[in-house]
Amino acid sequence: MEPSAAHRRRLREIWRSAGWPCRDAIEIDLLAAGLLQRRWDEAGRETLIVSDTGVALLAATLQRNRGAFDAHEALVGRIAREMQRAGRIVWRGLALRAPLDGEHGAARWVVAMPDVFSIRHTTVEDYAEPLVHEIKVRRADLLADLRRPDKGAAYRALASQCWYVLREGIATVDEVPACYGVMLAAEDGRLEVARAAPRRAARVPFAVWMALARANAEPGDEDGGQTWLGGADEAPA
Repeated sequence: MEPSAAHRRRLREIWRSAGWPCRDAIEIDLLAAGLLQRRWDEAGRETLIVSDTGVALLAATLQRNRGAFDAHEALVGRIAREMQRAGRIVWRGLALRAPLDGEHGAARWVVAMPDVFSIRHTTVEDYAEPLVHEIKVRRADLLADLRRPDKGAAYRALASQCWYVLREGIATVDEVPACYGVMLAAEDGRLEVARAAPRRAARVPFAVWMALARANAEPGDEDGGQTWLGGADEAPA
């Protein structure tokens, strides 16, 4: 049996817990594969423990996830630097509240956490041009994202352009909805714009300005206090 994500998740849950059985199909699969074992205490109560084979599977999964995390963070850092070189102020790991249409015309609020959020270095609000870049290095993560329409709607409510930055080979451009731009990251470090993001007018909501004021912008490679002093309203593009 090839363990699915649900099987691996249940293994992790049992590893962290007292192991009370759910007695469902997932546990039948795990027991039959030797990834779980049944135990009974002196009172005859049944519990489950992760077998040595199950521990080895959890360790392999952890190692794979660490590798994906490192690749993801490296690409996030690359995009952040590219935005800085384009004269933008950049934040990573923000949690931003976005208003979406709710029932009876009322707004409902969704928390969006873009990998990279940036605005132009300007003192003119209409020129801020907020951008969202979402980075994906695994196909499963991309597909999970695309199955969550509220997440994409929240990004579009916050930005004038939304981009997916994909590790080359995990998806085709046509699999990403046309409302997003697509950039492909090659193994040799090249970034290619496969499809430009649609541009629309967008102003940064006041709640987002407050969140940006509380957060720390991404420091530049040579972040000197005098970098942007000079009287120009716009940073060089």
